[in-house]
Amino acid sequence: MPNNNNHIVEIGPGLGDLTQNLVKYKDTTAYEVDTDLISILKSKFAIEIESENLKLLHTDVLEAWDRQGSLHNCKYDLIANLPYYIATNIILRAFEDINCQNIIVMIQKEVALKFSAKAGAKEYSSLGVITELVSREARILFDVPPESFDPPPKVMSSILYISKNENVTLDKDFNKFLKICFSQPRKKLSKNLSSLVNKEFLSNIYNELNLKETLRPHEVSASLYSQLYTKVKHGKQQS
Repeated sequence: MPNNNNHIVEIGPGLGDLTQNLVKYKDTTAYEVDTDLISILKSKFAIEIESENLKLLHTDVLEAWDRQGSLHNCKYDLIANLPYYIATNIILRAFEDINCQNIIVMIQKEVALKFSAKAGAKEYSSLGVITELVSREARILFDVPPESFDPPPKVMSSILYISKNENVTLDKDFNKFLKICFSQPRKKLSKNLSSLVNKEFLSNIYNELNLKETLRPHEVSASLYSQLYTKVKHGKQQS
């Protein structure tokens, strides 16, 4: 648990197993979309809700982000056991939320590895690039085996910790650029980028950045992707 004065936001509290530990520590806001679970949580945490130690919101969290811009009106840490099917989307939205400072979430290990991967690793993808650029630190704290759950899932889970760098914001088109860069991960990066810019212009960028023509997407560091994006964007604006 981060040692700070930040509020806590939980997404998908379920039956409140994690919530009951969070509210002992700090004031918490929990977002739950399921109507049946909301009824259980309201009963289970009646005292905490009455004392305003817990704010329970019955809404879809992605819609809440669209409406509010942020999940809380001041600095907060996102701590949650995320539903696997929307975990990636939620983490990417948390990156864009300027009030979110730290992320501690349980997600599928395969996805956690992608967020924490560095250049050269086989799991390295656009998620690793984005995470490295927007964070001070990103790592897997520990794994949670299937037998820890009832019923047990078919996959290993991991606790992912990301401490965001509040001084960094990414251009809204950077994600699209990375999708093109990693569109065919086994091909040369230059081949993927050829759909964006012509060969001669790309060759000039490679020379300026001292990049080998044979580079593949997983071999390029996050900072180099940032430089590449700036040069490609600048070149397209001039053309």
